[in-house]
Amino acid sequence: MEYATQKLAEEKVFKDPVHRYIHVQDQLIWDLIATKEFQRLRRIKQLGTTYLVFHGAEHSRFSHSLGVYEIVRRMVDDVFVNRPEWDKSERLVALCAGLLHDLGHGPFSHAFEHVFDLDHEQFTRRIILGNTEVNEVLSRVSDQFPQKVSEVIAKTYPNKQVVSLISSQIDADRMDYLQRDAYFTGVSYGHFDMERILRVMRPQPDQIVIKSTGMHAIEDYIMSRYQMYWQVYFHPVSRSAEVILKKTLERAKFLYKDGYDFKISIDHFTSFFEGNVKLADYIALDESIIMAYFQFWTKEEDAILRDLSTRFLNRKLFKFTDVDPAKDWEKLVQLEKLFDEAGLDPNYYLVMDSSSDLPYDFYRPGEEGERVPIYLQLPNKDLSELSRSSDIVDAISGKRRTDHKLYYPKDLLDVNNPIHERIIAILDA
Repeated sequence: MEYATQKLAEEKVFKDPVHRYIHVQDQLIWDLIATKEFQRLRRIKQLGTTYLVFHGAEHSRFSHSLGVYEIVRRMVDDVFVNRPEWDKSERLVALCAGLLHDLGHGPFSHAFEHVFDLDHEQFTRRIILGNTEVNEVLSRVSDQFPQKVSEVIAKTYPNKQVVSLISSQIDADRMDYLQRDAYFTGVSYGHFDMERILRVMRPQPDQIVIKSTGMHAIEDYIMSRYQMYWQVYFHPVSRSAEVILKKTLERAKFLYKDGYDFKISIDHFTSFFEGNVKLADYIALDESIIMAYFQFWTKEEDAILRDLSTRFLNRKLFKFTDVDPAKDWEKLVQLEKLFDEAGLDPNYYLVMDSSSDLPYDFYRPGEEGERVPIYLQLPNKDLSELSRSSDIVDAISGKRRTDHKLYYPKDLLDVNNPIHERIIAILDA
């Protein structure tokens, strides 16, 4: 029997709080889950620093990746099966892309990427195509199969229908993380009727469309996503923790380049600090190692590194105030000077952080980062872009919301210090 069609002697299941059960029947999927690169995702939190705000948010990229796989499996095995518009030969590449789409996430994900100028999707492709256990398993299907999976994740795969299952404005990735993150944070915003959405999905050439009778379920999904971003993902306290995390790593990087003598060897970070990240070093780094180094750094001689790492470990976070960079730039310049005079390095203790989201976008041909819109299939089989049929979606289409906050250590400001008093007056104003 060819490896691509080989089934397990008995179906395996993972008990899951979101999907109840995750079903694995293919030997290939079972073998991919067992690879060390995929098991590493157990040691990467799905929501980064959010656990410092919503204490239940300890779930991992591993559980999310299994969830995405399960949604894709339901699409291709239940919803699309026997439909002439779906090419069943694409089944396996779709399942693998769903399972492996987050393989390249680093510890604390986006904050980590920002500090070291990395791209998790690029590392996902490097793991899939490199000298790894994942590549070895995928190559059992064919020599070309790892490249096919990589192309789906890179959104360059010729069949855009397969790409849209993993990456579009309504895809398996979003449908899992919204529900999973809502469950583990304990909020109600991320819940929507996924069963209904799956029932009304229809494969079409190069895309997936939604029967018009399912429009209200799609509206609910889009509003759930909007609420989750502003109530959970962009929560200002979580962003404060992320700011301190980034500044701790930036300080360590600065000290390394400045020739600082760390008490504990920083071998895990060397290639990151030097900007030449080896794949083996990337795979070897996870959040448990980052936290161990933060523990070490609380004993360092450098006061800034010691303070920042202690703050992160013990949740002594920065306070924040709303700011408008366009209107408040003179105050920001003044604050930087005052922080400098007060002996508080503004590079680490006065940080502006911005969050921005576009909840739904219509078609903008030729634009960078172009988003394929959601199409409704009308009773006569014509297609209508969602915002043309939905007043709710039309109200938020193409409207980007941005929020700027200024973070600072309020606990270090003393009202009896004249310089600190001036800083407090500006911040309070």
